[in-house]
Amino acid sequence: MNLHIVISGLVQGVGYRQWLRGRALAAGVTGWVRNRSDGTVEAVLSGPPEAVEGLVAEARKGPLGAKVADIERREASASPADHASEDFTIARSL
Repeated sequence: MNLHIVISGLVQGVGYRQWLRGRALAAGVTGWVRNRSDGTVEAVLSGPPEAVEGLVAEARKGPLGAKVADIERREASASPADHASEDFTIARSL
């Protein structure tokens, strides 16, 4: 399953990206996360459906200090290059 999510609320300046990376690695989910200039956090999650959905459920709570207002989600397209790394990275902010 490949899912693109955008998390809104108080999600920048609270360690959200680092927290999500840690949770993704623990769940065996690959992909990336980054801050966006509009104050949201964006991520692409790839992995077994149950692992991805579990991570989205955790993302609704976020780390201590975060206040998640909403998570927009849509299917993400995947290419072989997307799976070249078995990691979950923090991408450069947009």
